[in-house]
Formats: sequence, structure tokens, C-alpha cells
Amino acid sequence: MPILFLDFDGVLHPEHCHESKHFCCLPLLERAVRQVPECELVITSTWRLQYPLVRLRQRFSADVAARITGTTPRFTELTDVPDTLVGYEREAECRAWLWAHQVAHRPWLAVDDRSWLYRPFCRSLFLVNGREGLTSIASEQLAARLRQLL
Repeated sequence: MPILFLDFDGVLHPEHCHESKHFCCLPLLERAVRQVPECELVITSTWRLQYPLVRLRQRFSADVAARITGTTPRFTELTDVPDTLVGYEREAECRAWLWAHQVAHRPWLAVDDRSWLYRPFCRSLFLVNGREGLTSIASEQLAARLRQLL
């Protein structure tokens, strides 16, 4: 069962867009994850620092919200960051979540618009153009990547 670590800004809507456009790309993400019903979602977005999980889930359709199992820990609160992940905050947060939930063996993918938060050439990163957010083409590519994890 794959895990999708999900960023919001730059993925579910263009980075630095007006509030009225927030979550404009959400239907495309939901279409992609519905193609892989086994996929679990974990929120990595900085929105997790401002809003409780129950409020974040409310942004999603009920069927997708039910698959959101949590949020990653904050990097500054991690106590055992391997030297290879120092400087790659979001990847360290994802890996800490996997270890904390005893699922480090499960395949995972992170959809994000900021490559520098992950190690160079990270195979588990699905990079999105933050100026656009998730597009229809990228949504199909994301679904294909998730299916490969099965």
C-alpha cells in the first residue's frame, strides 16, 4: 500500500496565488489518487502547522479525506535526523513519519514543488511546477507513478 506525502502551496494551487484560487487543483489530485484506492495520504504542507488535521481534511472530498492518515512532524522537533538528511527538511520529515508509524518498508511518493527540500535525485519525489500547481498532465503522471508503487 503506497503512501503519498502531500504539499499544498504550489501543488493544490499555484504558489503565492490569491486566496480565491486556493485548492483549485484539488480535483486533479483527487482524480489521481482515486485511481489507486490503496494509497494513503499524509500531509507535509506547512498548512499542517497552522490548522488541525480535522480542518485540513475538510478541504477534500469525503472519500479522499478518509484516506488522509496524518501529518508529518515538524523538522525542528526531530531528534534523530541522519546526516544524509540534514538540510533536506521535507524528506527528513517524511522518513521520520514512516519510522514513527513503523511503515518504513512501504513504498512512498512525495508530491511537492520544492526540490531543495529533498535530496538531489530523490526517486520518491514527484516534482510539480509551483507557478502552475498540479496540471491535468501531471495528474495523470502522478497516478501512473502511484500505480507503479503497487
